Order: sequence, then C-alpha cells, then structure tokens
Amino acid sequence: QVHLVESGGGSVQAGGSLRLSCAASGYTASRYCMGWFRQAPGEEREGVATINSVRITSYADSVKGRFTISRDNAKNTLYLQMNSLKPEDTAMYYCAAGLWDGYCYLSNPYKYNYWGQGTQVTVSS
Repeated sequence: QVHLVESGGGSVQAGGSLRLSCAASGYTASRYCMGWFRQAPGEEREGVATINSVRITSYADSVKGRFTISRDNAKNTLYLQMNSLKPEDTAMYYCAAGLWDGYCYLSNPYKYNYWGQGTQVTVSS
C-alpha cells in the first residue's frame, strides 16, 4: 500500500522560506514522476513542480526561480524548497506520485496515481 506523508507547511511572512517534505512508503520515488500541486480555496488544483527519475524538473511560471523540487533517493523523500514566498503562494500543498517516468504532467493532476493528505502553507503580507 502506497502512503505519501507531507510535512513542513506553516505560516510565514512574505519573503520567507519553507521546505516541504513528502515521505513515500510502499513506493519507489526514484523510479517515477512525482510532483507538488497546490490548491487554494475556490480554485482548481494547479501544478507547482515535477521531477522524473533522472531529475529532470519542471515548474509553474509563477514559482520559477523561487521554488526548487528535489528528491533524496536514500530517504525515499520528495522535497519542495520555497523561497521568496508571496501571499499568492498561500494554498494547501499536495505531494503526488505517478506510475510512469519520462515526461511528468505539470498541468494535469489527474494523471497521478497517489496523493498525500496535504500540508497548509500560509503567507502573510
């Protein structure tokens, strides 16, 4: 059984930083596409960043240069380093895991097979 457990969310002021973690069990993170998505109240779930088995990454335009997705294969854990946070980054952040590799779908969350429970990020101005 696959479990994805996110942590690291919280409340910060604009300009601050947070690092989200997603610990995977029952799943080999190094073999497949994984990603971070976020959803604000009343909004659609949107892609933030993805990474594949050879660490090719993709980012939403709104976070490029500020966020970094990475993976620790030994810990089977996905990370999202978020710097220069803005109030518009406020959302519930979800870790997602797929069962394919290669091109990771940033714009289609429905492709992903497994999801974590989410961790809240709140950025105040």
